[in-house]
Amino acid sequence: MSESADVAVIGAGVVGLGVARELARAGREVVVLEAERQVGMHTSSRNSEVIHAGIYYPKGSLKARFCVEGRKALVAYCAERGIPHARPGKLIVATAEEEVATLGTLKAAAEANGVADLVMLTRAEVHELEPDVRCVRGLFSPSTGLVDSHALMAALRRDAEAAGAQVALGTPVRSGRVSDSGIELTAGGDEAMAVRFRLVVNCAGPWAQEVAHRIEGVPAAAIPPQYFAKGHYFVMPGKHRFRHLVYPVPVPGGLGTHLTLDLGGQARFGPDVQWCDGVDYAFDESRAASFYASIRRYYPLLADGALVPGFTGVRPKIAPPNSPAPDFRIDGPQQHGVPGLVNLFGIESPGLTSVLAIAAHVRTLAG
Repeated sequence: MSESADVAVIGAGVVGLGVARELARAGREVVVLEAERQVGMHTSSRNSEVIHAGIYYPKGSLKARFCVEGRKALVAYCAERGIPHARPGKLIVATAEEEVATLGTLKAAAEANGVADLVMLTRAEVHELEPDVRCVRGLFSPSTGLVDSHALMAALRRDAEAAGAQVALGTPVRSGRVSDSGIELTAGGDEAMAVRFRLVVNCAGPWAQEVAHRIEGVPAAAIPPQYFAKGHYFVMPGKHRFRHLVYPVPVPGGLGTHLTLDLGGQARFGPDVQWCDGVDYAFDESRAASFYASIRRYYPLLADGALVPGFTGVRPKIAPPNSPAPDFRIDGPQQHGVPGLVNLFGIESPGLTSVLAIAAHVRTLAG
């Protein structure tokens, strides 16, 4: 016989912690099962830490809806909790005339999503904002911001635990089984134990598909394929004149090798897109050459040797290279037929921005 409990959230990244907070504050008894010894060791902390406005996503998609709703909720939450954040705004720049039409497309998409504050800029207007940026036209997003992802996760965890949730670190989910009375999970290290939960929310990020496959009774056809895109970030130490984030027009698989600023003002560039077979954070310094070439299209003053290796992150993908970017997959019983299970797949950007909206949606699916 296994013990019984109310809710298991698998994964203590930013989304898992957000879901745990939401469900605990709704009165559920929640335990978060995290394989690592710390929270947020993967996608949640290996990214650009950008609060996105809601520009890039198709109208009516979960990404569009949750990004716009989530941005507003996240900014308010950060202000309330004293979480470091900023709103420097973002420039998306066309470096050739043939890219200008893309800026118009992005502006129209943003407006369709309810983002009404984007402004088209001339070359001279961009120069006033960022004298070192070269382009023919620009699109300015004043609502784009930055957040300290570690401080955000710490706040979400504090809220969840204050509402009664427990976070079990070093507790990987080994296997599972769907039964008539719930979902039994076997989790832990050498002394793993089995517990039957009324609700399981799979927020395992890059491993969400693997976790779903480990639960006997989850239809294989309801689990999407798994792909991984590594992104490298180079940093540029020292002084610079940038005051805003600067993005090129989007590229397949990502948003282009863009310039972001951390909350301390340091400039960093990335991520690129390197498709890989799994989660691998090794840094390939040979990719610097392509970074210099990409960045100099909009920042020609970048000096040789100015970039130093920073870090890598891996984006969990559910579509292969050269495919249209898919929407978030947040599947409840209506999608897979398993009562008491919610699977989250392909939660990449804008997942950080969307965390509070995603959590509210999961609560609705959970009933």
